[in-house]
Amino acid sequence: MKILFIGGTGVISSACAEWCVANGHELVLLHRGKSFRAVPEGAKSLIADINQPDAVADKLGNHTFDVIVDWIAFAPADVDRDIRLFRDRTAQYVFISSASAYQKPLKQLPITEETPLENPFWEYSQKKIACEKRLFREHRETGFPVTIVRPSHTYDRTMIPLRGGTTALQRLLSGIPVIVQGDGTSLWTLTHHRDFAKGFGGVLGENSAIGEAFHITSDEWLTWDRITELMAEAAGVTPKLL
Repeated sequence: MKILFIGGTGVISSACAEWCVANGHELVLLHRGKSFRAVPEGAKSLIADINQPDAVADKLGNHTFDVIVDWIAFAPADVDRDIRLFRDRTAQYVFISSASAYQKPLKQLPITEETPLENPFWEYSQKKIACEKRLFREHRETGFPVTIVRPSHTYDRTMIPLRGGTTALQRLLSGIPVIVQGDGTSLWTLTHHRDFAKGFGGVLGENSAIGEAFHITSDEWLTWDRITELMAEAAGVTPKLL
């Protein structure tokens, strides 16, 4: 398939870019060229700012794609721009939403794609919800070929999945107590970005995914105490938890 990524050099998208190239797809990354992560060998780069749609349209010329994925759309204005720009350029438009959009406080487990989208605590999530509503309305009214993907907490070798990041790791290595969320017993799911990429590849070019939403996460549930203990084990130390 011929695939266009808007972005493609972030924690999650970089692994998905590698997956696309490794699986024989023709991949083009439209980005500003400012990330420290390299574009995968075999992918093509278009250096442009998606927030300048006229310049992007000029860069794209008459090219069309089997799939377009926007990794960096965060507000309804962003998806409105994408609808105008890509409506006649792709057979599938994939919007990257967020599992943080799911209902909070949560009334029922497990979380599924049918769990209500309602997060009064975080503007980022509220904007993602608004984007989803806008895109699904466009799909109903005009057939715009949208697929929604909701990542959860996803990490790579550059991201320490603890509150405090490298500071928390340094405290572990120094034998200083590490503060753990809540009482440490709440459940959480962490997903490695390459595991995410395998699942993500399954929705690309899939006709049955049009008009649908999917979350992609690990199926392993861990307490925050256990997550911190695993980080300490990897570092070769015994943790002190608060």
